[in-house]
Amino acid sequence: MVYFVGAGTGAVDLITVRGMRLLEQADVIIYTGSLVNPKLLTYARKDCEIHNSAKLTLEEVIQIISDAENEGKTTVRLHTGEPSIYGAVREQMDELDVLGISYESCPGVSACFGAAASLNLEYTLPGISQSLIITRMEGQTKVPGLESIESFAAHKASMAIYLSAGMIRELSKQLIEGGYKETTPAALVYKATWAEEEAYLCTIETLYDVSVAHRITKTALILVGDAIAHQHYSKSRLYAPDFSTEYRKRKEFLRR
Repeated sequence: MVYFVGAGTGAVDLITVRGMRLLEQADVIIYTGSLVNPKLLTYARKDCEIHNSAKLTLEEVIQIISDAENEGKTTVRLHTGEPSIYGAVREQMDELDVLGISYESCPGVSACFGAAASLNLEYTLPGISQSLIITRMEGQTKVPGLESIESFAAHKASMAIYLSAGMIRELSKQLIEGGYKETTPAALVYKATWAEEEAYLCTIETLYDVSVAHRITKTALILVGDAIAHQHYSKSRLYAPDFSTEYRKRKEFLRR
């Protein structure tokens, strides 16, 4: 059996309880060594077989899993953050389907939520934004034409931009060309929730200067949108006294 497990944002105690237990039970662990906190491997048994996938090809990863399966062993494929977001898991699952190897997924906390926690943000503030766009700049992996930074910027919603820390100058240009104002709040969060985390509040206009000043070129998330400043928003109707829910009736006020 194979388990695809989300390692969480970085802090060891932010893996899910289920993910931790799967690590404790695994016979084989293949972890994304370039991004996963190696301290998570302390949950593994002493006799667990551990492989760093940063040094492996897809074919080599599948071979390790196949060999473990033939020996009746349980494998954990440990991915950074939440595997369904830029995790390259589907191609592994397709290979396992061909081999008839069963697998399950265990979710994790993605970096955009770790960054929000670090900055005490709410992405979906009423009156400002009710959407969170998760995207990236085009690099070696192509981005569909209808998913350009400019097209998403036109919505002026909250945005979490992954895998783009080395292209911030061009990113800022595209955000502004798409419709954001230069003064739109932004944040640059390096290694969210890790011990070495760095988080900086700025604007789209100053985003590149901040990245240069702090020498941040990778392993960072860029957040954009007015929700970052958390000003001039509307309060939620959920807790309004004149709003009824399944659990609470609206309060009646007597006018004098």
